[in-house]
Amino acid sequence: MHNPGKNSTKQSHWLLFPLMLALILVISACGNSNNSVGNTGSNTSNTSAATTAPTAETSQPTETTETAALKKVTTINGDIEIPVQPKRIVAEEYLGSLIALDTIPVGAPGLTLENMYFKEALTGVADTGTYGKMSPEKIIALNPDLIISGQAESYEALSKIAPTIVVPYGDLKDAHAELTYFGELLGKEEEAKSWLADYDKRIAEAKAKVDKVLPADATFSIMEDGGKSIWAYGDNFGRGGQPVYQALGRKPPTAVAAEIMEKQWAEISTEALAKYAGDYIILTSNNRTEADYKADPIWSSLPAVKNGHLYVWKEERSWYYDPIAVLSQTEELAAWLTQ
Repeated sequence: MHNPGKNSTKQSHWLLFPLMLALILVISACGNSNNSVGNTGSNTSNTSAATTAPTAETSQPTETTETAALKKVTTINGDIEIPVQPKRIVAEEYLGSLIALDTIPVGAPGLTLENMYFKEALTGVADTGTYGKMSPEKIIALNPDLIISGQAESYEALSKIAPTIVVPYGDLKDAHAELTYFGELLGKEEEAKSWLADYDKRIAEAKAKVDKVLPADATFSIMEDGGKSIWAYGDNFGRGGQPVYQALGRKPPTAVAAEIMEKQWAEISTEALAKYAGDYIILTSNNRTEADYKADPIWSSLPAVKNGHLYVWKEERSWYYDPIAVLSQTEELAAWLTQ
């Protein structure tokens, strides 16, 4: 093997140095060029993020965390997956129960937003249109994660927007059934129990006051005067049926009890009025007062009207049948009955 001398080795090193230096400069330039592109991209991205709304990618981790927890609920439309803790509910129905559970929806129909018993709690809630025919465009704009309705015919349209729970009108028979159902649906069982405990206490107090002054066998009629038509109602159709028949435990006239409790309503003629009229009449009318009925030859012939046992209120106070309304109505009627 050839072994070069010391001077020869030294000379080789000096010859290699310029080549190595040039190579280092080239590599360095390439590195700086790549870093420069990367930094420019990063700076542009940061500036954009600071001045524009977050993209789907940047919001995805949070959204995934919130919506990852789902549960299956059995409904009249089959098993449906809904968020365990829905954040953006559109409620066509059952707002009273939601409010009682401290759950305020993001949208509801105009009619329900006017409920005098809890309208203040819905300040700022978006109007989704006509009750029973809510606007899909308005609902979509609210980006709901759950829709609650009492209208079976609404399901097909609403379920295309978000998971939709339909509980048909009348399926939940009283405040206990309603609060218990929605407490379980929304994971607020303890809140439901607490609210119902207070509800039961106040209902019991109202009933005790009424029972002290009214005979146990005094009969009650729940009616509505629509001008051209008159209706009698049962215990689960609004107009005061829940407060009177359920909360206060009163009974309708025996001759018509089975009919109105099974069907929940009956359209009656003025000729049949006496048959449906009890010792006390709770009457919905938008246009007539107690004085008007006392002056009416047909109505004034009824014992309830003669004896001053007629209570007249407008539909804005009698139509609602949610737990909050029923509690208020019960206490209102108890105050009148015990005057």
